Amino acid sequence: MKIGIDKIGFATSHLYVDMAELAKARNEEPNKYLIGLGQQKMAVIPPSQDIVTMACTAAEKILTPEDKNKIGLVVFGTESGIDNSKSAAMYLVDLLGLAENLRAFEIKQACYGATAGIAMARGYLALHPDKKALVIGADIARYGLKTSGEATQGGGAVALLMASDPAILALEPKTAYYAKNVMDFWRPLGHTEALVEGKYSAQIYLDFFNQVYLDYLQQTNLSLSDFNAFIFHLPYTKMGLKALRTIISDTEPEIADNLKKQFEASREYNRNVGNLYTGSLYLSLLSLLQNSSNLTAGQRIGLFSYGSGAQGEFFTGILQDGFEDFVNNDNVSTMLAKRHRVSVTDYEHIYRQSLKNKDELIIDYKSDRAPFVLTGIKNSQRQYLHQ
Repeated sequence: MKIGIDKIGFATSHLYVDMAELAKARNEEPNKYLIGLGQQKMAVIPPSQDIVTMACTAAEKILTPEDKNKIGLVVFGTESGIDNSKSAAMYLVDLLGLAENLRAFEIKQACYGATAGIAMARGYLALHPDKKALVIGADIARYGLKTSGEATQGGGAVALLMASDPAILALEPKTAYYAKNVMDFWRPLGHTEALVEGKYSAQIYLDFFNQVYLDYLQQTNLSLSDFNAFIFHLPYTKMGLKALRTIISDTEPEIADNLKKQFEASREYNRNVGNLYTGSLYLSLLSLLQNSSNLTAGQRIGLFSYGSGAQGEFFTGILQDGFEDFVNNDNVSTMLAKRHRVSVTDYEHIYRQSLKNKDELIIDYKSDRAPFVLTGIKNSQRQYLHQ
């Protein structure tokens, strides 16, 4: 039985800051961000948006009433938790109007959470092939204004509808994973911004990629030539390129050139949104599907998931007949093109406003036309609205 990704939805805010402008404001050479990091624009998340609202918007774009009735499992992967006890999945189930006879919970392991959710969804669907599972990867990446990690911030949500006989990508059974206690990135209780050892984290990322990739090849007896594309978790898009280079340096030029072209297609959306943490890898998949001109059914795609702290996994999927119907949807590129650019000063103001965490809070959401918004906090309870 085939199990995999049937639909993909994506949402981010309607605001962004231009990375060249941010570089100039920080007295940096723009190419440090544009080329050195591989980032062009960064999503700016207003106080009226959080992981729940963006996740709901991403899911609502792809779910039909029939899909909603068949969902028996909801897994919300995030490291931007909004409550130390209550799962963000519960808000989502309510706002989307899903049936109540399901399992719903939140899972955390840095940027790996959505991949863990996929593993759980695969097990669930193997036992319940007539059902569907909704896996969310939603985060807001924050390192602080004028910090070394500021240029690798961003935010958004990816919604993955998992099913048997999927329309887009059937996941192959073999997978390779590796876990090790590493202090490369963390966010202590009470902190709204992450702490990171940047250069160390980048090296750990590469080490984990090579560990799980080689393990996978040994398990399957596959070689580089059996892949048509590799996609990566992208804290910034240059990071994925560095990983790809470690495996194509000694291969035939034709294979290397194709994999580099596919990578460029896969990072197009990420370079214009920024870091999604848990959703980053799957935005890479969405970008590959909608921006590559060299994909056909039956081709194999390699996926590398990494969550600091640290957990890595490499797995693969086969493109399915009819996936082109999904590729022809241009709503993501259109949505990104319609966003409003804010100045660096406005970005800084919005950033500071979004850090407020009070028992009572009224949010001005009138200028936010997203389908789902956060309107405030009352008696320590978050207040959401489906517009």
